[in-house]
Amino acid sequence: MALRDTSLPEPSGPAGCRPAPPLDGTDRSRLLAGAHHDPHALLGAHPVAGGIVFRAMRPFARAVSVVIDGERSGLASEGEGLFSGLLPLDAIPDYTLLVAYADGEQEVHDPYRFLPALGETDLHLIREGRHEQLWKALGAEPMTHQGVTGTRFAVWAPNAQGVRVAGEFTHWDGQAFPMRSLGASGVWELFLPGIGEGARYKFEITSRHGDRFLKADPMARATEVPPATASVVTSSHYEWNDQEWMARRGATPVHQAPFSVYEIHLPSWRKGLTYRQLAEELPAYVKELGFTHVELMPVAEHPFGPSWGYQVTGFYAPTSRLGSPDDFRFLVDALHRAGVGVIMDWVPAHFPKDDWALARFDGEPLYEPGDWRRAEHPDWGTYEFDLGRVEVRNFLVANAVYWCEEFHIDGLRVDAVASMLYLDYSRDSGQWSPNVFGGREDLDAVAFLQEMNATVYRRAPGVVTIAEESTAWDGVTRPTDSGGLGFGLKWNMGWMHDSLGYISHEPVHRKYHHNEMTFSMVYAYSENYILPISHDEVVHGKQALVSKMPGDWWQRRADHRAYLGFMWAHPGKQLLFMGQEFAQGAEWSQEHGPDWWLLDPAYAAEPDHRGVRDLVRDLNTVYRETPALWQRDTDPGGFRWVLGDAAEDNVFAFLRFDAQGTPLLAVSHFSPAVREDYRLAVPEGFPLWREALNTDSARYGGGDVICPDPVKAEDGVLRLTLPPLATVWLTPV
Repeated sequence: MALRDTSLPEPSGPAGCRPAPPLDGTDRSRLLAGAHHDPHALLGAHPVAGGIVFRAMRPFARAVSVVIDGERSGLASEGEGLFSGLLPLDAIPDYTLLVAYADGEQEVHDPYRFLPALGETDLHLIREGRHEQLWKALGAEPMTHQGVTGTRFAVWAPNAQGVRVAGEFTHWDGQAFPMRSLGASGVWELFLPGIGEGARYKFEITSRHGDRFLKADPMARATEVPPATASVVTSSHYEWNDQEWMARRGATPVHQAPFSVYEIHLPSWRKGLTYRQLAEELPAYVKELGFTHVELMPVAEHPFGPSWGYQVTGFYAPTSRLGSPDDFRFLVDALHRAGVGVIMDWVPAHFPKDDWALARFDGEPLYEPGDWRRAEHPDWGTYEFDLGRVEVRNFLVANAVYWCEEFHIDGLRVDAVASMLYLDYSRDSGQWSPNVFGGREDLDAVAFLQEMNATVYRRAPGVVTIAEESTAWDGVTRPTDSGGLGFGLKWNMGWMHDSLGYISHEPVHRKYHHNEMTFSMVYAYSENYILPISHDEVVHGKQALVSKMPGDWWQRRADHRAYLGFMWAHPGKQLLFMGQEFAQGAEWSQEHGPDWWLLDPAYAAEPDHRGVRDLVRDLNTVYRETPALWQRDTDPGGFRWVLGDAAEDNVFAFLRFDAQGTPLLAVSHFSPAVREDYRLAVPEGFPLWREALNTDSARYGGGDVICPDPVKAEDGVLRLTLPPLATVWLTPV
């Protein structure tokens, strides 16, 4: 340490420090009020006439000293938590601060001696809205910076007068740690030495109107367990073991591959289980049933459990209710090692108005539009995202990439796409304004969805995006370079609505609704479809799938089995919500989850629910082994009606063909009568056929009207006995 040769008088401050030049009054007031854009210019060490001035803000401290080469120099209190002093030094030395509190002393690095821990490239990409790994630039990032370990905090708050870090380490008072503004980017940054993983924090924001409030970090990668709302510093230490899965998952385009999905609400699938406990049970169960994928209802953090995760406040944090982010990685890894893909529900359409989260984040509309007609989502009491703002669009696009890259997610099912696409969605006249062309299409949402899909497919090979879109919007699954939205698959809501309508009628009345089961083939190849029987269809008074069926309990289960057989044979992929795989009679409740007790042999000696579960297992097994059922899902040449107009008989029969032309014959009979000697035309060149699956089999709980022996086609016609309320699949011998 080189001291100046100076003729200045001996210091009047404590232990060798001279009094520091006073702060400008305006700067001091703004600093203390948390409204200063550049606290690093006032705090820390700075050259002045006569030496180096040291200034620290420690509102709860009794005393603060500068420690240089083991020697202490006490700083004088300026009041209101400010301490300062002047040392006659030629240059700013390496130093620490010794801070004395009522319960002891702490030697710490001064946060205000560090350069920004965020590079110019990051700031440029943030301003442009093109930072595809935004989570590595914003939020709380544990790191070593200038040789010191700590955490870099960064947040986008362009309308704020000032931003400070508050946490359990400051007793939730942000005064000690004001952040600096990094120019026109709107980003505020501060590196805090000594703060590491597990620290709870929020941002204390001072709005342009002078209001001060605490906000959770929009980019937080971990959170407290709700109802607590703080963000948590975290870093992943997980070592993946799914390299084989990741290497081969994109080998076959999804629309040409087997794809059957088991939809799950993780918190209630097995009530009370954590991510790691679920990893011990869920992969084995799904693998046994033969599903290729699971779809997880939203796992991103949400404050209100009964929202099922569809009102997200922590877009970058798996819900802490079930464990840590690495615990969630462990679950995904376990599913992959069992050969099961993981799709995640993703909710970019809206966010809740909780005052500690995204809503009016920096005191102004930021993530939501400023126009009230665009900001409010009329159906859900939430805010919509301002998709015309590049930073907001970047927040969401990077979020989609984040789940795929950081958690190895294999697919994103995008919720409520229709509500994003239309400016007048659920709005009356006067509550919306048309786009620049006078139309009702939300052009910003279209651009966002195209950008999101294009970015995900480019960065994460093998991932599929799936649209929950309920309208006739053209080109949902058309590539973006052809003007489409760029999704890989789309939920076929029309098929779901029509087929459930048909099956809910008494058999005697079904002939009047026959077209509800055949109409889907009019548009089956307009998009790449998935057939969904999702959670939405088995809650809120809609009844469980088996309970939608008419008749007595035997007939309901028979209809349930026949319907699933029809669904698995129909062009398109399949999705089935948990509990429906064993014909649970009660609606789903997130309070207790599926009625697993129904599968207990002690409950019923007959197959009953266990038989339906066995059918689902066999449906998936035969499905995966039969390319005709999935290889040409998007090719009209892969389907042919054999009997589409047998309304009086309640019969539907069609052929599916694989790439080599090998057929499968699917016959669904939705009448309780047995029909003998039923004639069905089959292709020439296939003289013998056998049953590959019959939903009336006794082992599924049916009446066992089956045909164990091969059936010979005579002059291109099969003569079959059709079991009651059943679906039969036949393949050439």
